[in-house]
Amino acid sequence: MTGVLARCAEAQKTDVPAGTILLAEGTKSGRIYVLDAGTIEVLRGETRVALVHEQGAIFGEMSVLLDTPHTATVRAVGDATVYAFADAANFLRSDPETTLAVAKLLAQRLHSATTYLVDLKRQYAGHTNHLGMVSDVLASLINQPPGDFEPGSDRLPDSP
Repeated sequence: MTGVLARCAEAQKTDVPAGTILLAEGTKSGRIYVLDAGTIEVLRGETRVALVHEQGAIFGEMSVLLDTPHTATVRAVGDATVYAFADAANFLRSDPETTLAVAKLLAQRLHSATTYLVDLKRQYAGHTNHLGMVSDVLASLINQPPGDFEPGSDRLPDSP
């Protein structure tokens, strides 16, 4: 994602101290952040989903593209420097190369998740417990109509 950094010249470069929350789960900011230096953690509730230190990593894109609240909290682990795009939707509309880079990133994530679910499906084929639901989850990911996705589950619902 370092190619995205070349497109950040017009963005506000900001130093953020350790512990700063850039994006809060359940809120809607309209912002995208691009990491220049430091380490960022992504949390769903109290669970750390990722620890990111790759220069050029993007945060907040799903919320902006889907026009929904953030599905995770993004917080600086140590001091960090980020580029902030306050009107991210407008930025993505005006910069097709960055938008294509974001689309590729999202496609890679979907590919990884789908590959993982297919592997689970193979491992637990024929199970009648909750592991047998992997097939249904996989089908819903692949055939999901736009606008119908609601994160969370009956077992552990996400709360804004």
